[in-house]
Amino acid sequence: MERFFYFCSMEKEFSSSVRIRFADCDPIGHLNNVKYLEYMLNAREDHVEQNYGFTYEQYTRETGCTWVTIQNEIAYLKEVRYNSTVEITSKTIFVDDLTAVVELLMKDEKGTVHAVFWLTVIYFNMKTRKAEKMPEKTLAQFAQFLVEIEHKTFKERTNYLRIQNKTK
Repeated sequence: MERFFYFCSMEKEFSSSVRIRFADCDPIGHLNNVKYLEYMLNAREDHVEQNYGFTYEQYTRETGCTWVTIQNEIAYLKEVRYNSTVEITSKTIFVDDLTAVVELLMKDEKGTVHAVFWLTVIYFNMKTRKAEKMPEKTLAQFAQFLVEIEHKTFKERTNYLRIQNKTK
């Protein structure tokens, strides 16, 4: 008997769309800088729940641990205007037993990147109030979603995206 195996490629970069709200913009209709972070962090929270199969609240309740942000890097490449619809993508670009780096992009329908955000988190035990190594099961789950990018620094990545935007 012949067996057929179908391999589906696991999605590693997650995406969602959102419309920019008037209340989140400055008087000239541009998205307020702090609101970029809110939109992107909310999208990542949704992406984790939909694709990793848990919420941060649930994970913390069950394990006593969570991820704490230790560094944010954001570059605003092009303004986002009121009432536009943007796509927010997120992907894990680095993970080790203690930390992870997530890249979030805010793009328009043409693929122009409006903002790039690198979020660095550390695995943190809420009871001991100290960083600790991720359990093997959690580390393996995050590692399976790892996306290799050729740019190793935020500056390199930002410069690359600026150049890409000029070709659109």
